[in-house]
Amino acid sequence: MNLTLKIWRQSDAKSQGKIVDYQVKGIEGDMSFLEMLDVLNEQLINKGEDPVVFDHDCREGICGACSLQINGEPHGPDRLVTTCQLHMRMFKDGDTIYIEPFRAKAFPVIKDLMVDRSSFDRIQHAGGYISVNTSGNTIDANAIPVNKDDADKAFEAATCIGCGACVAACKNASAMLFTSAKVSQFALLPQGKVEATDRVLAMVNQMDEEGFGNCTNTGACEIECPKGISLENIARMNREYLKASLKG
Repeated sequence: MNLTLKIWRQSDAKSQGKIVDYQVKGIEGDMSFLEMLDVLNEQLINKGEDPVVFDHDCREGICGACSLQINGEPHGPDRLVTTCQLHMRMFKDGDTIYIEPFRAKAFPVIKDLMVDRSSFDRIQHAGGYISVNTSGNTIDANAIPVNKDDADKAFEAATCIGCGACVAACKNASAMLFTSAKVSQFALLPQGKVEATDRVLAMVNQMDEEGFGNCTNTGACEIECPKGISLENIARMNREYLKASLKG
């Protein structure tokens, strides 16, 4: 395939960025989207030009670092995949592809397509933990019975990889789906009940401090989420937040 790439280039968060056109040839359908960008960067380096900066790590759909806005969609036109799992067979010869960073006030651009998502880390640090005995007299993992339905829902919430697609998909740049997944994975389990009140208040307050918007109720976050995190988690977080607020 021969493709026209329109890529956002920006030297840092304070600089004005712009779309720059590039041509790539000989792209195979079995290549991943990141492999296609590798081909482009090899061409640029060989010509003495600066390569396009983009974030990646595992390239296995686990870390979420590869987040890109592709033709206006987080992670591109496929569903339940990250950008590194997106294959070029989803495109056609001669296509023009727009590639941009995730857009949100709380995700400032570092360079080109790479954004700073440390705001997610700060939300997690605010309450995404439980109190456990690590003194050497630890409790066996199977000592506390957990309802299977609750365990399944907790594991489903815990599959969130923090990529930020939910934020990029939301017109308000809301982080409700991410935050609610991190709240739910503990709220559904008895081990998470100890800090339940403080957790939800702290994490929601931190989310607001980071500059994320409110939920739009359009459901775009769930559709674009590579792990299919359910909107039910947002409803659960709202209930947890209300209960915690009334206790306060």
